[in-house]
Amino acid sequence: MKELGMIINLRKPEAVNMAKKLLQWGNDNGCKFLLPHQEASALTTAGLSDEEWLKTVKIAIVIGGDGTFLRAARYVMGTEIILHGVNLGHLGFLAMSRPEEIEQDLKNIIEDNFEILERRVLKCLVFRDDLTSPLHKIYALNDIVLSSNSIARLLQIEIDFNEKFFCVLPTDGVIVSTPTGSTAYALSAGGPIIPPHMDALLLAPLCAHTLYSRPLMGSENDTINLIPRGASRDLMLTQDGQLAYEIFPGDKIDVRLSRTKKIRTVNLPGRDFLDVVREKLGWGLKAAMASN
Repeated sequence: MKELGMIINLRKPEAVNMAKKLLQWGNDNGCKFLLPHQEASALTTAGLSDEEWLKTVKIAIVIGGDGTFLRAARYVMGTEIILHGVNLGHLGFLAMSRPEEIEQDLKNIIEDNFEILERRVLKCLVFRDDLTSPLHKIYALNDIVLSSNSIARLLQIEIDFNEKFFCVLPTDGVIVSTPTGSTAYALSAGGPIIPPHMDALLLAPLCAHTLYSRPLMGSENDTINLIPRGASRDLMLTQDGQLAYEIFPGDKIDVRLSRTKKIRTVNLPGRDFLDVVREKLGWGLKAAMASN
């Protein structure tokens, strides 16, 4: 019997209902779903401890949306577990399956009819007084964002590349993104769309108060350093838009691509990244309709 893990957004009734349906589908199709303790308790079924689940599961189905997928990515970070998302949210670039497709997609996964995409992860180190020992070590699949925690507060952020001074940017904030995160917050800041298989960093200013500010890409070997200047003590660093850390003026934030951690995801046949971009953003839709 094939075994798959399952992670669920328990705050979404539709996600819980889908999980129940998939448990029954698994019973009928020779597939056993392994649930962490929290999910298992909500569905009143047997589950595994976090430690046992992370050691046992090879592939996990994530039911919710991109937010649920990001939480799942942090949960499996540092393991070889492969994730596949079912999108019950709105846009969804990470959760690739639609609810009406999930049964066929599961059959492809059970039959090993898929490829593995390794997505790069950001490693972010926050230094305060001791530049040899980080205050925080953060990993993010999408992005880290340095911004103000107050209304309409202009920041002065020094940006260095590989420890070399680049500029001081008057801005509302700065995004440093992976290719995976290029279709998230960085996209709304005017950043480019970068295919997730590429090894690159993206720096995207938020509402910069200059005429010259533009998004800037770095290579897999580059380090972007952010240092907030000025007197504002109302600064916040967010990790994938879900976890927040207090930042002080003069703190040094080093961001690079992790060399040791990646998130592995399912690539199903006939559904690659450009297919998803075209569908989600409606590229070519009007042209296709006009030709009909």
